[in-house]
Amino acid sequence: MGNDINIHPLGDSGLTIVVDDTISPEVNQKVLALAKAVEQNEFRSIIEVVPAYTTIAVYFDPLVTSYDYLSKSIHKTWKDLEIGDESISREEVIIPVLYGGEKGPDLETVAQHNGLTPEDVISRHKASDYLVYMIGFLPGFPYLGGLDKKLTTPRLETPRQEVQAGSVGIADQQTGVYPLDSPGGWNIIGHTPVKLFDPEREEPFLLKAGQSIRFKEVNEDEWHSIQERVKRGTYEIEVRRGGG
Repeated sequence: MGNDINIHPLGDSGLTIVVDDTISPEVNQKVLALAKAVEQNEFRSIIEVVPAYTTIAVYFDPLVTSYDYLSKSIHKTWKDLEIGDESISREEVIIPVLYGGEKGPDLETVAQHNGLTPEDVISRHKASDYLVYMIGFLPGFPYLGGLDKKLTTPRLETPRQEVQAGSVGIADQQTGVYPLDSPGGWNIIGHTPVKLFDPEREEPFLLKAGQSIRFKEVNEDEWHSIQERVKRGTYEIEVRRGGG
């Protein structure tokens, strides 16, 4: 690997790996590849590996290993790392969205702010491929890259006390989906009945870093049909191989 990484202590049982200081798909690919390599090396002391935009948090058992030993081991893993297309997932997850109306109360606001029609906003929003850089903030919340710059819209001046799970929003240069009911200041332009986080599933998180997302517009009847199938546990999310 080229440029070296920087590693810093994170309390007495963790460390932060800084891969780069620039947010980009290429840097994030390196982050995900290193995170995967650290996990696969099966260091007995590691409790959790958490990749982010340009960094990785590694939590370890200080009774089993030391910061210095683990830091040196990770530096060696990085030096030996080879990154290819197989290093990250190339799955593209299709998220159905009902735009506007009661499910997207801020669609008109986003349109007016950017000198567009609501139809333009929908068209641009569903046309992009979004990279899942990381999961955080709430369980299953995806931090996405790839929003059309023409849709950039400031957060609400006064956040809502509750945003419904499944709400699709825009805040500044990002778009995202709320996995749980929570307060929020994003401009809500639509809603998906798909659950991004479900503790009852074998795999609670629908999305993972390294995947890509494509939003698919559905009408109200389709939205209700999907919602019913989600409730019954019979809805299968569409995943396209080789996306991203």
